[in-house]
Amino acid sequence: MTDSLESWTDGTTKAAIVEFVERVTDPQRPEFVEPAARVAVFDNDGTLWCEKPMPIQLDFTIRRLAEMAEHDPSLRTQQPWQAAYTHDMKWLGAAVVKHYHGDDDDLKLLMGAVVRAFDEVTVEDYDARVTAFFDSSNHPTLGRSYRGCGYTPMTELLAYLNTHGFTTYIASGGDRDFMRPVAEGLYGVPPERVIGSALGLTYRADDRGNQLLYKAAMDFFDDGPEKPVRIWSRIGRRPIVSVGNSNGDLPMLAFSELPDKPALRVIVLHDDADREFDYVAGAEDLLARAHKDGWTIASMKNDWRDVFAPDQQ
Repeated sequence: MTDSLESWTDGTTKAAIVEFVERVTDPQRPEFVEPAARVAVFDNDGTLWCEKPMPIQLDFTIRRLAEMAEHDPSLRTQQPWQAAYTHDMKWLGAAVVKHYHGDDDDLKLLMGAVVRAFDEVTVEDYDARVTAFFDSSNHPTLGRSYRGCGYTPMTELLAYLNTHGFTTYIASGGDRDFMRPVAEGLYGVPPERVIGSALGLTYRADDRGNQLLYKAAMDFFDDGPEKPVRIWSRIGRRPIVSVGNSNGDLPMLAFSELPDKPALRVIVLHDDADREFDYVAGAEDLLARAHKDGWTIASMKNDWRDVFAPDQQ
């Protein structure tokens, strides 16, 4: 079997991945899994690309919220427009961490603003806004473009699994339509294999044509217990490989197993302050479960030779 995980250091983590793939792809072994059932799901924020000091989509969103507050002064005293307008990154980042600890009060405020921010925007216009954002925006501290914030070892893992007959999906708490314009170029995952949260949509046929528009309502928030629901709804199969990094990924990883067949669960551990960030906030429950059940923990510091590819800007 060709080993193409070049950015992974030789050790127990890489060996666990390779050994698992060998077991399920060898038709002479009892653990063999038919190609159609070789489903792999990956979280996105903090798993495939950088999520600190705030998720990339949050940066995209707060720019729109700040724009709204610029035109409507009454919003400047209301969260989260106030945080967006005053560049209070601490409040915005804390809202996400509080969510992973079970406190959704601030996240509900943020989600309520998001649906208002893109109400009546067509899907094509939203796609164009996302593409323009990635074409022109840079990470605030890493000195690289947002397009350059994908993790090289993870793109290699996606390609490695594809080469060995797996079908790979993104299953993220992030907005499905925020990831779709860039997922194929960054990861080789086409739009139809991106599962994520979604705003409501409505169809309108008028003198401007046949339009699909977002409306001021969430359709669903794809995190925590909702992840297995969305995965089954979209795929109709249990994954046998699942990769995540936060408590919100725990149900997805627990769900990923076929009866009497092996499963591979991988947790990305952010422990490299020199090349990325060092944190476990919001991942405590996942890491405890990983240690308890022997799931594979991938240390950025010890298991990855490279974190990012050279940034092309």
